[in-house]
Amino acid sequence: MNSKNSYLLAILSAFLMWLAWPPIPYTTPLLFIGLVPLLIACEQIILKKTNKTGKKIFLTAGLTFLVWNTASIYWVYNAINAVNGAVVSFFVSLIPFGLGALLMTFSFWLYYRLKLITNKYVAYLGLISFYISMEYLHQTWDLAFPWMTLGNGFSGMHQLAQWYEYTGVYGGSVWILVSNILAFEAYKAFKASPSGFLKFRPALFWILWVIVPAAFSLAKYAGYKEKEVPVNVVSVQPNIDPYKKFGGLSTAEQLNILTHLSDSIAQPNTEYFIWPETAIPDEADEDNIRSNSDFLMAQQFLGKYKNGSLISGIESRKFYNTKETSSSSQYDNSTYIDVFNAAIQIENSANVQFYHKSKLVPGVEKMPFPAALSILAPVFEGFGGTVGGYGSQDAPQVFYAYSGIGVAPVICYESIWGDWIGRAVKDGAQFIAVVTNDGWWGNTSGKDQHLLYAKLRAIETRRYVVRSANTGISCFINQKGDVIKKTKWWERTAIKSDINLNDELTFYVRNGDLIAYLFCITGVLLALFIAYKKWILKSKS
Repeated sequence: MNSKNSYLLAILSAFLMWLAWPPIPYTTPLLFIGLVPLLIACEQIILKKTNKTGKKIFLTAGLTFLVWNTASIYWVYNAINAVNGAVVSFFVSLIPFGLGALLMTFSFWLYYRLKLITNKYVAYLGLISFYISMEYLHQTWDLAFPWMTLGNGFSGMHQLAQWYEYTGVYGGSVWILVSNILAFEAYKAFKASPSGFLKFRPALFWILWVIVPAAFSLAKYAGYKEKEVPVNVVSVQPNIDPYKKFGGLSTAEQLNILTHLSDSIAQPNTEYFIWPETAIPDEADEDNIRSNSDFLMAQQFLGKYKNGSLISGIESRKFYNTKETSSSSQYDNSTYIDVFNAAIQIENSANVQFYHKSKLVPGVEKMPFPAALSILAPVFEGFGGTVGGYGSQDAPQVFYAYSGIGVAPVICYESIWGDWIGRAVKDGAQFIAVVTNDGWWGNTSGKDQHLLYAKLRAIETRRYVVRSANTGISCFINQKGDVIKKTKWWERTAIKSDINLNDELTFYVRNGDLIAYLFCITGVLLALFIAYKKWILKSKS
């Protein structure tokens, strides 16, 4: 097999995976076979036994994952290009396009190395373990961007992912990887044309592997019943251009829009109003918040709703003396100051609660590996962030109202971390409030993917998700992952719904990303085994 055919198979895999990826509807099942052409190409490269086989595996897998990632998250370029030139935007975009692809490619290269020294079953275990390990790494390090985690793909057909309440998205990743391996084995069996049952056995295993979890999920979806614990909630979409938000309309004008939209549909018994990320854009001093004019205006609005609480995005700051600790490096001889992308809960009382966004966007909200990448700081200055680094907190938080209701405040990017949100639910959150500002990406699939991923958080936790997005799409998602009401993109509006609270904890909430931990341990052990065998061979030569 020549290199041209290998690359054609690699591109076919990339096309199938892109076609299966959200927000393209009805094509999600292609995930079960999307990597088969790549596995065929890798197998044929290995069997050919030419020089530099490892390099060819790396380049072939790299082509698949680079094309797939770029086609699925092309909107990253749109966001960067809005405030930078085309050339700069292109090269900076290569970081998110290529980094995730590099990690995925590395897992296939390790699979090849393991296949050289073990049987195919151990090699397949290695492939799954290495791939999951790379996904988990891309969720936890300084350049975290777990957008393309395989299990996220079922957000486009959430009826198939109801068992995420046990496994989270990594269960979906394992389902997809094993399915592709079994489909690849079925292809090889048909090609080899053995007689009798042997020809069809791998295909049967593949069908069972796909059908049984899907049937279980569909049955669970059909039979799931929510407990009736209704709370009336209003989600507001002010539709303020994010590129003008911090230098166009005054904060008072923005608050007038928010309060007017809230009043337009609220009921006397409305208990929650959700406003989007940085809805209050001026940096408010947290220690003096009760005398802040923006806070007083919001609280005055809330006074009309006796049982009402307001959760809003806000930019805030906090001062520390030199004896206290701060996560920011901004300081003088006597004080530290942290600036936060935060959420605030305001009530008809003196009680005020803040949550500081913790999963910060690399580049825009924090500079990853600052010593090495500080040269990129000017590229991100137009996004309303602080390239010196927002402050953050070390744990998720629950906002409690005086009624006793607990809410998990989730700010934008954080909504793709299932385990993080699960920790807030474990601490007492009865529903999830996502405040976001997706207008940076324009009218692209980025905003749709972000919304769809929130459906998986609802399933993992069996909690309602209320989403307030500055420019859309705002929505209500029930405990099964159904979007029961939503807005249009780029529309100034507000929506309301009665949502049901839930106190029960799912297996996933109690145990977190257990599957990822187990496969990471396995992946590390198998990688060490590869290194050990290489050392043994080298010592004998």
